[in-house]
Amino acid sequence: MTGQQAMPSASSTPETAVLLDVRDLTVAFRTSRGTIRAANGVSFAVARGHTLGLVGESGSGKSVTLRAVIGLVPPPGQILRGEVRFDGRDLVQAPREVLQGVRGRDIGMIFQDPMGGLTPVLSVGSQLTEVLRVKSGLSSRAAASRAEELLHRVGIRSAHDRLRAYPHQLSGGMAQRIMIALAIAANPRLLLADEPTTALDVSVQDQVLSLLEDLRLEFDMGMLIVSHDLGVIARACDEVAVIYAGHVLESGSVTEVLRHSRHPYTRMLLATIPSLRTSGVREPLVTIAGQLPELAGLPPGCPFAPRCGFARTECAAIPVVLDASSRAHGSACPFV
Repeated sequence: MTGQQAMPSASSTPETAVLLDVRDLTVAFRTSRGTIRAANGVSFAVARGHTLGLVGESGSGKSVTLRAVIGLVPPPGQILRGEVRFDGRDLVQAPREVLQGVRGRDIGMIFQDPMGGLTPVLSVGSQLTEVLRVKSGLSSRAAASRAEELLHRVGIRSAHDRLRAYPHQLSGGMAQRIMIALAIAANPRLLLADEPTTALDVSVQDQVLSLLEDLRLEFDMGMLIVSHDLGVIARACDEVAVIYAGHVLESGSVTEVLRHSRHPYTRMLLATIPSLRTSGVREPLVTIAGQLPELAGLPPGCPFAPRCGFARTECAAIPVVLDASSRAHGSACPFV
């Protein structure tokens, strides 16, 4: 199947400003049911100081794509083809020791489960100082001082006391702030965040997103955020790529994609967002009929066609590529 074109919004960005450039990324898992392509020709770009969001239903390939950026695809998965260029260097072809140096130093990662991302038998301070010693080359004393500064920076009060705490003693919101502190410890140029607000209440979600925005501005970082929540994407991102069954179906600026969505899948995602009528009466919840297709042996054509109200016979054979009609907004559907 033809690989997707680079994200349209990136084409209007000066090449020198592009920090991360992903082209035709394909990640596959060989299973007893066949080969599952969790990412299928995915392309996008992240510029310095900008935030790109990857959005789609659970199982659409967002998190696998994010992990592939830093070579952390879980076995038996592997990158079949494509490029992941960070600051001009292809990380797919980079030796393991180069990747290990990039992780945590040039590229920070916030994992989906903050509690799962922390080592339960080590204190917060031990984990932070270890990262600082390994990735920033600080002495034990300097690392301890810097660790306390980091906790202050991510909004944790009584930072000195919190350094002695263990993960099970933290609330969900505080654990997420610790994960953010770990991710920015070495002042990375790119920050990856996998569902950074999952399982947090609304007020804490807003605090976490505000913190990420402040850090992006402060350090001029590029950011790549994965979320199933379009509200989070609208709140935190400059650009968005809508992913379904491993394919990018629509991409562009957040304003363009959310206000003038072109692909039926994006429109249906937007329709599922709960809203209130002007009278204050909550409208019935809208759901997308059907479910994600079986990715093992996925047939050619648009993977969303079986669930699409606009589907026609031609959808079974069309290549899933973003059109070139707009440099700022691309869709893989030629019929809507």
